Amino acid sequence: MKSAVYLYREFLLFVLTALVAIAALPCSSASAQQIAFTWDDLPSHSSLPPGQNRVEIAKKIISAMQAAHMPPAYGFVNGARTEDEPASTPVLKEWRDAGQPLGNHTWSHVNLNEKTLADWEADLLKDEPLLQAYMGKSDWHWIRFPYLAEGDTPEKRIAVRKFLAGRGYKIAAVTMSFGDYMFNEPYARCVARNDSAGIAQLEKSYLGAAEAAFDYTRELSKAANGRDIPYVLLMHVGALDAQLLPRLLDLYRAKGASFVSLEHAEGDPFYRNDLDLSLPASPDTLGQAMQARGLLLPPQPTLDLDLSTICR
Repeated sequence: MKSAVYLYREFLLFVLTALVAIAALPCSSASAQQIAFTWDDLPSHSSLPPGQNRVEIAKKIISAMQAAHMPPAYGFVNGARTEDEPASTPVLKEWRDAGQPLGNHTWSHVNLNEKTLADWEADLLKDEPLLQAYMGKSDWHWIRFPYLAEGDTPEKRIAVRKFLAGRGYKIAAVTMSFGDYMFNEPYARCVARNDSAGIAQLEKSYLGAAEAAFDYTRELSKAANGRDIPYVLLMHVGALDAQLLPRLLDLYRAKGASFVSLEHAEGDPFYRNDLDLSLPASPDTLGQAMQARGLLLPPQPTLDLDLSTICR
């Protein structure tokens, strides 16, 4: 019979062998990286390149998300665009027919910081019948603040949260963004000029900005929270967004990210005050969370391309 000392030594050897094997496995620090895609400005955003239309753009976005087996992604609606550009209205039906949900972005994309609370509330309420018509019994009570403006005074922030809480809303926060909207106008110019070199520059800069923002956002989250949180990504239904979405998804997956729903992401404690609006406002962005903890923000990534001059 083996002695207790012998068995103990065998056990220690087993444990050490297992630890060595685990240490030799490829490191996958990305296992916790989750991204919830959200889309602003439905049914139309930015300029249309010649030969394209809003429905085609929406279909390309939807097809890319479906091909990647992504969970449903909220599209935030400005109802005024259905009047300003009636041909864009079928985008909402396409979105819903594909099983994608809709949320409130106010009727006319009103900046709360520049309007009275009463005017902003009226604009939000004007959007609700349209959402109800397309969403039916599904949950459309998510608000994406236009310009991410939640009130320019403490009193306005408190009042708007009380108003939204009374109507059952939750806030669709933004914790990841790379300024995708800035690329759609120059893309339309480049297409109009048939400038393939300019388009290639835009595509490279767009994907570079996305990668830099991904890394920067993770850096902020680890500094502010000590971990990756599930990130809520702000996107727009623009023409270049639609064109590059398959490559953008490949980029994120190559960096170890997986895709989750808005509801899943905001189930993280970081977003608690965005779901329970009876609570006081808290930092909504990782930059604000850094500042609230007295931490210095690292330098933000900068674009490698002057978008104001390309294809002029």
